Amino acid sequence: MLKQIEGSRAVAEAVALCRPEVICAYPISPQTHIVEALGEIVSSGRLAPCEFVNVESEFAAMSVAIGASAAGARAYTATASQGLLYMAEALFNASGLGLPIVMTVANRAIGAPINIWNDHTDTMSQRDCGWIQLFAENNQEALDLHVIAFRLAEELSLPVMVCMDGFILTHAYERVDVPDQAQVDAYLPPFNPRQILDPAEPVSIGAMVGPEAFMEVRYLAHAKQSQALSLIPRWAGAFRQAFGREAGGLARSYRTEEAETIVVALGSVLGTLKDTVDELRESGGRIGVLGVSCFRPWPFAAVREALAGAQRVVVVEKGMAVGVGGIVSNNVRTAISTRPIPVYDVVAGLGGRPITKASLAAVLQRAMTDDLELTTFLDLDRALVEKVLRKEREVRRSGPIAEQVLKLKG
Repeated sequence: MLKQIEGSRAVAEAVALCRPEVICAYPISPQTHIVEALGEIVSSGRLAPCEFVNVESEFAAMSVAIGASAAGARAYTATASQGLLYMAEALFNASGLGLPIVMTVANRAIGAPINIWNDHTDTMSQRDCGWIQLFAENNQEALDLHVIAFRLAEELSLPVMVCMDGFILTHAYERVDVPDQAQVDAYLPPFNPRQILDPAEPVSIGAMVGPEAFMEVRYLAHAKQSQALSLIPRWAGAFRQAFGREAGGLARSYRTEEAETIVVALGSVLGTLKDTVDELRESGGRIGVLGVSCFRPWPFAAVREALAGAQRVVVVEKGMAVGVGGIVSNNVRTAISTRPIPVYDVVAGLGGRPITKASLAAVLQRAMTDDLELTTFLDLDRALVEKVLRKEREVRRSGPIAEQVLKLKG
């Protein structure tokens, strides 16, 4: 059924259709509307049986999800930003125990300084915690990816994050096609856990493992996540057959035929990039876009194949590793390491700064002529940065950087 609804509500509708038995809720912007909507659905009796657990922190939310999943319940939670960091220890426990928890992350910047707007720093910081990470381009895909995520998590017995851009998607009203219960039930089988705590057959989980076996345990976690690289396209294909539209997959190309320059990105910025590329194509630019839907596990083969004909690659990303630069770009470079072509990294949109077609067109035109630094910060106010750095050189007690920037901005 077509509905004009908020992205958060669309996700809540999708999660409810997946019949979770335990939902752990702790509010943090911009994911709060998701669990609020799920709370309404549970209290109305529409989703039953389901225990909606209000917890005292994000760490508690993941801990309850771990306990529920280990006991054999289909478990779900949502978080963002500092909330994701607060549950970091439990994230590793969930993946290490092989528990098929599904979690929405409404991507938001990490402080300090405090910033509630969108970028990808939160989930990028947890890229190595053992969770599968799927990124949504728009609200329809955010809805659809949750249905796929439950099936993927339960087949592999691994936790899955569905990442959607905070505010840009979570608070945007769009027309989305919400499936009915029968459609989701036909696609998503009843939960049949691969492992379960059973009083009749007692077992310890999360026990101490010494040097004699720890490497093998960690390798098996790697091997299990690698299996997702074949399962994700399969479940995406099954989704297309069942629902009549594309969703998920590993990566999707847009206008890359005969493209000399290919732009790689994740999330909602793909929409702006496609519009920009359309205009550059009209003026003769041989350029296309590769949207990566699955960031973890990283789809080496799919990315390598999609970029096989490119003479250069531009990675537009909403996160960075301080002291290194881009994060996604390093993964791209590894995937095409046998080809000596430039990979330009464009860090953009940090803390919710708008990413405009005009700014993208300017930087992509420079890239197409190889007139671009390997790492570029889109729309960076270099004069302001130089003022702060000059003050630090001249004044020992120059004060906190964030406050200096705000003061100089007036």
